[in-house]
Amino acid sequence: MNKTNFIQGAFIATFGIVFTKILGILYVIPFHAIIGEQGGALYGYAYTIYLVFTALSSAGIPLAISKLISEYQTLGYYDAKARAFKMGKQIALILGLVCFLVLFFFAPQLAHAILGELTGGNTIEQVTFVIRVISTAILVVPILSIYRGFLEGHKFITPTALSQIYEQIVRVMFIVAGSYIALKVFHLSLTTAVGVAVFGASIGAFAAYVYLVEKTLSNKKKLNEKILDTKEPKITNKQIFKKLCWYALPFIMIDIFKSLYSFVDTFTLVKTLGEQIHYTTQDAETVMGIISTWGAKFNMIIISISTGVIISLIPNLTSSLVLDDKKDVHRKINQTFQILAFLTIPMTIGLSFLSEPVWMVFYGSSKYGPSVLSYLVFVALITSLFTTAVTMVQVLKYYRVVFVSLATGVLLKFLLNVSLICGFYKMGLPAYYGSITATIIGYGTSFVICLIALHKKCGVNYEETVKQLIHILCATVMMVIALLLTRIIIPIVVTNRFMNIFIILIYACIGMAVYFFLTWKSHTIQDIFGDNLLKKLKIKKKKGA
Repeated sequence: MNKTNFIQGAFIATFGIVFTKILGILYVIPFHAIIGEQGGALYGYAYTIYLVFTALSSAGIPLAISKLISEYQTLGYYDAKARAFKMGKQIALILGLVCFLVLFFFAPQLAHAILGELTGGNTIEQVTFVIRVISTAILVVPILSIYRGFLEGHKFITPTALSQIYEQIVRVMFIVAGSYIALKVFHLSLTTAVGVAVFGASIGAFAAYVYLVEKTLSNKKKLNEKILDTKEPKITNKQIFKKLCWYALPFIMIDIFKSLYSFVDTFTLVKTLGEQIHYTTQDAETVMGIISTWGAKFNMIIISISTGVIISLIPNLTSSLVLDDKKDVHRKINQTFQILAFLTIPMTIGLSFLSEPVWMVFYGSSKYGPSVLSYLVFVALITSLFTTAVTMVQVLKYYRVVFVSLATGVLLKFLLNVSLICGFYKMGLPAYYGSITATIIGYGTSFVICLIALHKKCGVNYEETVKQLIHILCATVMMVIALLLTRIIIPIVVTNRFMNIFIILIYACIGMAVYFFLTWKSHTIQDIFGDNLLKKLKIKKKKGA
């Protein structure tokens, strides 16, 4: 377990998160084949409720712990740091227990709220059962998140990234193997098989928790090392608690406001498509499902890049801020945007270009799927940029800007959603593009507000970032041209899922080769990531050989 610098930490965290997201998509294929549509719906009910309660029990706390630990470690306040960690664990245990009890005992009411008086599918008793099973994970996830935040605050990114990978691997294996054995070997009921599958969340979280506790205990000497010999001021537990809540609040606000975008679509998209655009209810709900669930799974791969970068950014930016090193703060802000642009822009364009075969491989043929996905991925791009920018603003303690940017974006989404849906339809374009455009405008406006604040309040200059962005866009355009030429030789439209996998791999290899070659020749890679990191990678490669 070694400390990582900002770039290394960003790479490690991003790899871990992207890997888990890819696993999260791949397991859907065999799992769907095992439990079918009804089982999938039952699993979805439990998992959706679980995600909501996970957010309630741990939203903002890991990042707040990471920020607070980094601050105290940089200042040499080691006693306060230890008490902050202890307090974080206590808060997590209390929140986890309360959310577990609420979820377990009120599962019948939640099941009734989901199904109402509907019959002919899953019953209230079945939904109640799977909700109660998955509620056990709430006992572990909050405390697990505290350990992740604690290690990230010390800039130990590798263990937390590995814990996410281990958690996902154990969870996916338990879901697929458990549901198969329950249903096909022991011939148990579908409800039992889904119950076994959702219990995978508890098993995966517990495996990750055991791993991180072991890492924390075995590296206690490193974590408790006193680098600075400073006189620590008296900091009460009440002050630590207030600071922890104050640091967590903006992260919670970010999650809440981001969820409001989905709420606007939930209450306006299907209704507008059905009543004003004259879609059938089935078609309107299909589009809504693609935007909210199935297409969003692909978006999460792109968004996970920003999540990984943020995990490394928060402790590093906090350290620079505490030391009042403005030059380093400016450098890390610009470098973060450059890394995000370098990775997410070609990924977004590439996924949009390959939307048809990608959708075919994972979900089969669809009337709306490829069309929605080809545009929806741009929401992931702007979401990644906005989330990173608003996190920077939050770390720099411009809390008013955080609220203004979030509120402005959601307000624009609310005001523009219906009018843009109708406007796109009148222009002869897919009506649902209006809803996606409203989301892009909302996040885009929030992003610009954050950029302006960073420039005016912090003095950040974006000249170098704009220069690198031009190089990235030029390389991306050349990548698209190469893919269009490839399309002449190797057509994309193939109805066979297996053949589409090969097509995706061929196009991806060609696109990446062109993009990385051009960005290397233009010295973009070297300028963004630094020659030192590249030299280290070369040395490791030689040692491995």
